[in-house]
Amino acid sequence: MQRARSLLTRFNPIAYRYRYRCQSRTLCSSSNEEVVVVEGNGYSRMAILNRPTALNALNTSMVATLTKLYRAWEDNPDVGFVTIKGSGRAFAAGGDIVAIYHFINRANMEACKEFFRTIYRFIYVIGTYMKPHIALLNGITMGGGAGISIPGTFRVATDKTIFATPEVLIGFHPDAGASFYLSHLPGHLGEYLALTGEKLNGVEMVTCGLATHYSLTARLPLIEEQLGKLVTDDPSVIETTLEQYGDLVHSDSSSVLQRIEIVDKCFCHDTVEEIVDSLERVASETNDAWCISTLNRLKEASPLSLKVSLRSIREGRFQTLDQCLSREYHMTLQATSKQISGDFCEGIRSRVVDKDFAPKWDPPTLEKVSQDMVDQYFSPLSEFEPGLGLPTKVREAFL
Repeated sequence: MQRARSLLTRFNPIAYRYRYRCQSRTLCSSSNEEVVVVEGNGYSRMAILNRPTALNALNTSMVATLTKLYRAWEDNPDVGFVTIKGSGRAFAAGGDIVAIYHFINRANMEACKEFFRTIYRFIYVIGTYMKPHIALLNGITMGGGAGISIPGTFRVATDKTIFATPEVLIGFHPDAGASFYLSHLPGHLGEYLALTGEKLNGVEMVTCGLATHYSLTARLPLIEEQLGKLVTDDPSVIETTLEQYGDLVHSDSSSVLQRIEIVDKCFCHDTVEEIVDSLERVASETNDAWCISTLNRLKEASPLSLKVSLRSIREGRFQTLDQCLSREYHMTLQATSKQISGDFCEGIRSRVVDKDFAPKWDPPTLEKVSQDMVDQYFSPLSEFEPGLGLPTKVREAFL
């Protein structure tokens, strides 16, 4: 209440609404599109990701804009909390991988590095933010979209939420902090999600802990309205509001969360080959459709990505958020350099550019992925290559 009174005496309680238009090319795309829209009522701010035709895919300019806004809001004593949502049918479908594909193929590696540095550093801002943070995950929430929301205080999933970390299907690894939050899910659910890229719905997100609250989409305007009336920086007050307008969840019988025992049994093994063998044994014994589907999903993925991703999740289980982000950045530089394999570009080409869905993975099979190739992904950067450089001495993650 003391915080609320200080805000009331300092600020005129007339709600306002404004838009943040980027004029600098360092913040906006070349078309000067309004990539982030801002709404506020004097006591809070809402950032709206505004690339609906691209499913709010994150690019450098959008994330740079968010970083600038978030830092300003954190330093502003009149802002009590921050909310973020997406426009259209997605929260954010991940990073703009088509742009990354062209960066790599045009040998513009500095632009590629700048993108990943910008988004990973912003994720660390979210994970260390000093004010309550609410992400309204209505619609597609994948890859980097999950990265800029899950480290925050509150994540509201809905009946339209679709979560996934499908990076192995494009020859990459779950990044943007995924090796941290996936590795902390119950049992070996994180390994399952990382290696298959399978989707979770909003109910499943709440059940396993990826989201903190659940609401039907139809109730979101009411939630936003009530949040807009709050004059607080107290997380418990915000949580009470979210719970008041939330809905009860019951996972469906077909949910993977109803199969957690078999997930743990099959995905607890040390190697991808052992995981595959375990699934094949269960499938042969039971003719279980889920096991067969999971095996088929694994066969779609890059063999190298499967091995790299499994190790990443296992290492993430014993690392902090900043350590995971820094390691993921090292791994990303290896993936984009093509020195070990060109699977990342090949995966994007196959699924997003040419859309033939027939990637030519290199190596083509698990057996041909050497330990040296995997180890190279996790090797330190050269002395001439700067790391991610997170400000861990001045911003310590709460996670």
